[in-house]
Order: sequence, then structure tokens, then C-alpha cells
Amino acid sequence: MTYALWAAQILLAAGFLFAGALKLFYDKYSDFVIKAGSTPVGGGLAAFIGIAEIAGAVGVVLPMALRVAPSLTPWAAVGLAAITLLAMGYHLRSHESATGPITLFLLAGFVAVGRFLNLT
Repeated sequence: MTYALWAAQILLAAGFLFAGALKLFYDKYSDFVIKAGSTPVGGGLAAFIGIAEIAGAVGVVLPMALRVAPSLTPWAAVGLAAITLLAMGYHLRSHESATGPITLFLLAGFVAVGRFLNLT
């Protein structure tokens, strides 16, 4: 189970690092979103979400990897689950596919529950 949790944490971190960096550093993010068939959010909100996603990605891996405050890892997963719940609502309200946020929500939930139960 430990290997499955670590694999889920790494996948979750990679997904959110990519998504957060895209929102934060890609100059033409709104053009990219429109081409993908989604509705863009404002630049300030996109930057805030990007920062939150990058912080969550770091928080879901680093505390346990460095063994410094490992109890923060499941809380970071809970935070990422909250972000994905909000993303699901946004995409569904815009009549878009919410497959990505649903997948990340399930992954974050698995990490949160698994790490809360195995933290000793």
C-alpha cells in the first residue's frame, strides 16, 4: 500500500505542478484554454489557482519525502481535493467535461485517506 500511495502522490504532484505552472507562467493561458474548448477565468484568479496548485503539489510530496512534518501531506491532499471539487463545479456549470478534475479528486482522496490512516 505504501508504494501505491507514493505512486499516487507523485502522479498527483506532477499533474498539479503542470496545471499550476501552466496557469502561472504561460503568457497565453487564456488563448490556450479557449482553443481547448473551455471558458477562461480572469488572469488574477488563474494566477491564484496556479499558486495554490503548485503549493499543494509540493505539500503532497515534500513533507513525507524529507520526513519534516509528514502530517502535512494528507492535509495538502485534502486541499487539492477541494481545488478539484471547485474545478468540477466550474466545468460542469460551463457544460464542459470534468473528467480531469474528477480523476484528480479521486487520486487526492486516495492519498488523503491512505495517509491519514497510515500516519503513525
